Amino acid sequence: MFAIFEDGSRQYRVQSGDTLNVDFRADAQLGETLCFDRVLLAATATVSNVGRPLIDGAVVNAEVVNAEFRGPKLEVGKFKRRKNYIRHNGHIQRYTAVKITSIQVPGLPAEEAPAEEAPAEEAPVESAPAESAPPTGSGS
Repeated sequence: MFAIFEDGSRQYRVQSGDTLNVDFRADAQLGETLCFDRVLLAATATVSNVGRPLIDGAVVNAEVVNAEFRGPKLEVGKFKRRKNYIRHNGHIQRYTAVKITSIQVPGLPAEEAPAEEAPAEEAPVESAPAESAPPTGSGS
C-alpha cells in the first residue's frame, strides 16, 4: 500500500517503512509520533482511494528518526558587471527525518511497517580449488 500526503505545500509518496525528510519542526522530539492527516490518495495493488480533495479519516503515522539536521549549503551570488556590485549570500535549510510506521485509510486494509529482523547467519561457503587449463595456441 502507498499513500500520497501533503505537508508544508509539498506532496510525498510513501509506503510503510520509508524514511523521508520533511520541513523542520521545532516541537518534534526523537522517537515522537507525527500524524499527517492531509492524505490525497491511497492505493493497494488492486484498490485505490482518491480524495476530493482529501480522504476523510485517513492518517499517515510517522516516527521522528532525526529531530533536526541540516541540508546542503546553497550559495547565492549576485553580480552586475561594470557597476561595482557583488553580493554573496548562503542558506542552509533545516529538516526533520521521519520514518513511516503505518498508513490507515477507511475502506482499505491497514498496513504496518515491517518489523526489522536480525540478519540470519549464513554458513561459510567453501570454494573448490580452481583447475588450471592447459595453454592454448601455438608455441612458436
